[in-house]
Formats: sequence, structure tokens, C-alpha cells
Amino acid sequence: MDSENISNYEKFNKYKSKNNFDNLKSNVILNKIFYIIQKNKILFIVQYNKKLQKRLNLNFNHYKEYSQLYSSIEIELKFEYNKYDKFIYISGKDKEYYHIYFDDSKEEIKRNYLKENEKVNKIKIIIDYQVKSLSKLFAYCTYINSIFFKKFSRINITDMSFMFFNCSSLKELNLSKFNTNNVTNMESMFQGCSLLKEINVSNFNTNNVTNMSFMFSVCSSLKELNLSKFNTNNVTNMESMFQECLSLNDLNLSNFNTNNVTNMSFMFYDCKLLKELNLCNFKTNKVTNMCSMFQGCLSLKELNISNFNTINVKNMSFMFDGCSSLKELNISNFNTNKITNIRYMFDGCSDEFRKKIENKVKEKRLYFTPNI
Repeated sequence: MDSENISNYEKFNKYKSKNNFDNLKSNVILNKIFYIIQKNKILFIVQYNKKLQKRLNLNFNHYKEYSQLYSSIEIELKFEYNKYDKFIYISGKDKEYYHIYFDDSKEEIKRNYLKENEKVNKIKIIIDYQVKSLSKLFAYCTYINSIFFKKFSRINITDMSFMFFNCSSLKELNLSKFNTNNVTNMESMFQGCSLLKEINVSNFNTNNVTNMSFMFSVCSSLKELNLSKFNTNNVTNMESMFQECLSLNDLNLSNFNTNNVTNMSFMFYDCKLLKELNLCNFKTNKVTNMCSMFQGCLSLKELNISNFNTINVKNMSFMFDGCSSLKELNISNFNTNKITNIRYMFDGCSDEFRKKIENKVKEKRLYFTPNI
């Protein structure tokens, strides 16, 4: 035990004697004990030192109970075809708070890359309680096949942006024990996970999230996505949220609250298989950018956007470009007073549909330029 820990241990002993912890059995008091030990950074010593446990009148069960409340995040990874490259992204300042084990049996390795002669199929990662951001944790980890969160009881994580960015070999992602209660940023969280056929986010708490831009972008194998429990009350950015979800054929967003969203550009860009989209509850009064919002949605036959408030929208360029199956579109409530760009808004739509739109524009005297 180094001098710092000895000093902390002596402080704790004084605290222990003063309060006579030997006779106290209350779980609340035990939690306080572990809080002090943890604060003094000697929790790991207590876990493995039986003499110290005895002296503090604590046993491994107490430690285990405490761990369940304040535990580290525990993750298990598997590789595709025994290939390996970067397997975790750790910023320099946080390296001491990530504990990495190979095959659950090898000694801890304090670096980010494997040697060529090391054959590893499984990696176990334990993330310490000091870590508050998981941003870019697996970014560009292109050889990971499976990620399983075995434990996730912590609530101090606030940032999950780019967490699985470009995990292009990822086929299995178990998030059943995920905790997102205090997360504010989910930008590009799953972007580029092109082989994932399903992402179960039904247990996600998104009450505090403000940024969902590019969240599922280029998840090209996803066929459906259950977002029925998503709370989007505080989200301000949904840019490219479902961009290039090429296989997505079912997307129910009827529960979405978009009152605070300002950017919806490229939101459904190239969602080629979407045949219907329920946006009846979309509130767009704060949106300023709808550029390419539905561009490339070539299977959409109808789209009810009669509730759209476009009073603050400046950019509608390419908004319905390539929506070749659209037959009807009610834009009678569109306010175009602040529009500065509507280039190619209906480009790629059928001639019949474009004529209908032109007539509606003339009837309502909307401020669209003749060349729409």
C-alpha cells in the first residue's frame, strides 16, 4: 500500500473508531462506509484484502452489494474472424479508469492495440465510476462482431455521441441493461453500423437528450426500429437521424414531440423502402432547415404534412427530390415568407404530381418561384 493509501486508511480508521462501526449493521451505514473508501480510492484494496475486510467488519458480500449500486460498467466484446484492430477508443486522460482483460483470464493490458502474435477472441472491459462520457468508445472499431453490456447500473454517463460509430462488422448488440437516464447527447451513436439488422432501444430513457442528429444514419440493414418509448421533448437537432436507412420499411414516430427541433434536414434521406410515415404529431414551428428531408424516399405514396408549421423555415431545397411515388401532398398550410432556398424541391417527382403542386401553389399564392 503506497503512502497516499496508508494516509487514507489511517483517516478511515479514525473515522471508524469515532463512530464505532463494528456494532452497526445498517445497510445505509455500510453504503456510507464504502462511499468514504471509494472517495479515498482504496475500494479495490478492500475487495481483495481479507484482513482489511475483517478489521472493518466488512465482507465480500457487502462489497458485492455496494458494487451493484455503484458498480463499473462491464462489457464483453467478440471479434469477427479473429481479426483485430483498434478495439476501444480511450482518451489519454481517461485511460486509468478503463480496465481491459483478454479472454477473461489474461493479465490486464494498459494499451489500445494487440500485438500480431496475440490471438484473442473475447475481451472484457470494466469502466470505472469516474468516467462520465462514453463518446467514441467503439468508434472505427471495424472488426468487432458482438458487443454485450453485462452490467450498466451507473447513472452518471451524459455523453454517448459516436459511441458505435462505423462499427461496420457489428452484427450483435445487446443493450438490455443499458442506462441512458442522464444522457444528453446521442449524436451519431449508431451511425455506420451497416450490418446490424436490429437495435433494441425499447428501454432507452431519452428524457434529457438534446441531440439525435445522425443517430441511426447509414444503418443500412435495419428493417424496423421501435422508438415508441422515446421522449424527444428536449431534442433540438434531428438532422440526418435516419439518413440512408436503406432497408427500413417500418418507422412509427407518432409519439415524437418535435416542439424544440430546429433542424430536420436529411432526416429521412434515402429511406428507399419506407412506404408510409406517420408525422401527424410533428411540430415544426421552430424548424429552420428542411433541406433534403424526404429526398430519395422513392416508395412513399402519400405523406400527410398538413400540420407542418413552416413559418421559420429558410431552406426547403431538395426536400421531396426523388419522391417518385408521391401522388398527393397537402402544402396548403405552408408559410414560405422566410424561405431563401427551394432549389429542386420537387425534382425527380412525377410530371403529374408536379403539375398538381404547381396548381396548388398558384391557388394559394405561395411565394415559390415558378421553377419548382
